[in-house]
Parts: sequence; structure tokens; C-alpha cells
Amino acid sequence: MDRRPQTERRERNSNEGSRPEGARRSFQKKKVCRFCKNPEVTIDYKDAKALRPYITERGRIMPRRISGTCAKHQRVVCAAIKRARNLAIIPFTATSI
Repeated sequence: MDRRPQTERRERNSNEGSRPEGARRSFQKKKVCRFCKNPEVTIDYKDAKALRPYITERGRIMPRRISGTCAKHQRVVCAAIKRARNLAIIPFTATSI
């Protein structure tokens, strides 16, 4: 346990791994839902090619924070992937590990 006052610990931790003077933080551009931006794009469980970007190479469904879809469309994409899996359009897992 560190016996120094908390203010010293905070200062020490804030200096560790800090950026050089004048360096800027890089911010990532906010991802926009592809389905909200383009209403003509539909989510269909029969279209395996359209669902591929939302599945990892291991066969898992990609989360919203990575895929960039909004909550409403993520639920629809998730249901479409699960339906396609049950109909053997998309595999549950990768064929080779």
C-alpha cells in the first residue's frame, strides 16, 4: 500500500506515460449507422453477403461500438443473423480454427 498522500499519487500517475509537449490526442470520427444514412439499404436474412460485415471471422456477431450501427438497426441485424444461422445460410462458427 502506498503511504503517500493521495495528491502525490495522482500527480505521479498523471505524469506516467504522458505525451510529449505539444502532442495532440487523436480522435476517431463518429461512426454513422449505414442503414439510417441510406434508407434504401434493407436488412434481409436471406442475403448472406450483406450480413457478412456484421459477423467476425470466428462467426460471432459484431457489437454496435465496432460495427457502427444504431441500436434499432443492430437489433434487426442480430435477429437476421440468428435467423440465417438457423436456416443454414450462415454458419454458426468458422469451419477451420
